[in-house]
Amino acid sequence: MTVFEIILLGAAGFAAGLLNAVAGGGTFLSLPALIYVGVPPVSANATATLTALPGYVSSAWGFRHDMQREGALSLRSIGILGIVGSVLGALLLIVTPGDTFLWVVPWLLFLATVLFALAPTLLRFIQKRGGCDMGSVVSAAVILAVSVYGGYFNGGLGIMLLATFGFIGYVNLHGMNGLKNVLSAVVSLVSALTFISAGLIAWEQALVMAFCSVLGGYFGARMSSRVVRTDLLRYFITAVGALMTMAFFLR
Repeated sequence: MTVFEIILLGAAGFAAGLLNAVAGGGTFLSLPALIYVGVPPVSANATATLTALPGYVSSAWGFRHDMQREGALSLRSIGILGIVGSVLGALLLIVTPGDTFLWVVPWLLFLATVLFALAPTLLRFIQKRGGCDMGSVVSAAVILAVSVYGGYFNGGLGIMLLATFGFIGYVNLHGMNGLKNVLSAVVSLVSALTFISAGLIAWEQALVMAFCSVLGGYFGARMSSRVVRTDLLRYFITAVGALMTMAFFLR
């Protein structure tokens, strides 16, 4: 790697960690940066998933006392479904040709951007709705589908999980956030292990980005309580996501 590439990846990793700690949306920066420095698209997505893992783990630990069972599925069942879905999604990514993935990426970024932009509305809807017990079969199918998505593409996973938990009977937002982070960590870990076994991780780039992501996550967690206008930060991240989506559609 050149000095410029190291600086670019370090800056993207730091910013991604900071954004994920404060409001989310770090994938909008980490994935394009990896592709820009020449990491093949499938490998870049696998590497971005790995570098997001430390932030998920630390966030899950912070919510460890808030999680409890709601709805038709036990926490263990949700975890098992997350493992199965993430393996399926990771295997799907492994067999996806690079050109095909480059065609899919803009649409995935578009979906993640829209979900991120609509997150406040989705969360208000979930809270007003008061949850809904969809039954064990439907709940399991939805959790499995979202986990497959997370194993294939990590962007927007948190918002999709929050919405999913609301639809299957969860009403405690703190507990939902904790379980979201746990399941995101599980999905990312299992996916990353699958990617590692397949030799898809760009280790030099991953180490630079992961180290800086941890620093960004630490500073983001410190400053999150001091951010007054989180709506402006959300607008900024949405704009970044929209610009990255347009860039990939036009490439």
